[in-house]
Amino acid sequence: MRTDTTPEEDRARLPLPRRLLARSGFDAADPLFAADLRGATTYDQAREVVTSHASRLWTEATRTPTTGPVDDRPLYWARLTLSARLRSWRPSFDLTPREHTALLRLWERTSRGITDLDFPPGERWVRVVVTGFDPFHLDEDLECSNPSGAAALDLHGWTFPVGDRTAVVRAALFPVRWDDFADGLVEEALATRHGVADAVLTLSRGRPERFDLEVFNGAWRGGGPDNLGVSRTGPVPLTEGEAPQWSRSTLPVEHMVAGATGPFAVVANTEVTEVPSGGDRPSVRPEGPSEGSSARRGGGGDYLSNEIAYRNTVLRDRTGTGARSGHVHLPRTTRPEDHVPVLEQLRALVSAALENN
Repeated sequence: MRTDTTPEEDRARLPLPRRLLARSGFDAADPLFAADLRGATTYDQAREVVTSHASRLWTEATRTPTTGPVDDRPLYWARLTLSARLRSWRPSFDLTPREHTALLRLWERTSRGITDLDFPPGERWVRVVVTGFDPFHLDEDLECSNPSGAAALDLHGWTFPVGDRTAVVRAALFPVRWDDFADGLVEEALATRHGVADAVLTLSRGRPERFDLEVFNGAWRGGGPDNLGVSRTGPVPLTEGEAPQWSRSTLPVEHMVAGATGPFAVVANTEVTEVPSGGDRPSVRPEGPSEGSSARRGGGGDYLSNEIAYRNTVLRDRTGTGARSGHVHLPRTTRPEDHVPVLEQLRALVSAALENN
């Protein structure tokens, strides 16, 4: 049974993350989790411990703060601290490698809200899924926060009127790790949601001072290092079916541009980088991909933000449910206090995406 912690989990032991957890109160989760793991004497009991603590972590993180701005970092560092403990755990009973992997998988999905994407029944609801990302580029800025992660925590459970109905938002957070995407995490989380949700919006951190509504997504990985230091270059690997070179947003981007004014510009971004049909060199095309071209960068680039947008919109097309689906790059901010005006304007964007539903 593999018990080595990951580079991402090892980073959580550094002094700065530990101080952040102490200030937030999330450091109390680790000793409680450790005690309950020690008390588990069967695999089923261990599953109950993992589910309970992961659910509690997600619930606490999505609770509206009584003071200060929404901060995604305590959840991120607490998740890693506890997953490291689970990864290195040596139980008092026989635990197979497969069972251990299943517990780690359960921990990840539950503590990210992926198992909590459920909606109330009834026709009065407009159902909206929103996803964000973990902090990243942590070797450059260990203290950084991701505005998309803060947005997901902020929007989870939000309700707002849409005509004579009420929109309700459920959110989840995704890792900045290539191999989780190749293993089908996005499809696992969102495939069934496309049969239920009226809209599925993916969010990530983008350029300074502007929101980008990404119109086209490309089937290409550009190789940027992830939170494990892993790079991947080449076509986006789908778990099943053929991969189209391009997918497209079905969000009402022009209406969103007009209806979500605020301190930041809102841009409907159609630019892509392609290899034209019959060509051999990439070229930038401002108006979107040409017929028969091969993707090298979507509007959202060639990193995991483009990939989640691509996978989400391909899922929409495969399921044929017609959910409004697309990607929003948030203005590049790195501290919770700087996210505040971003999150305020984002609510107007989400609302505009659902108008005339």
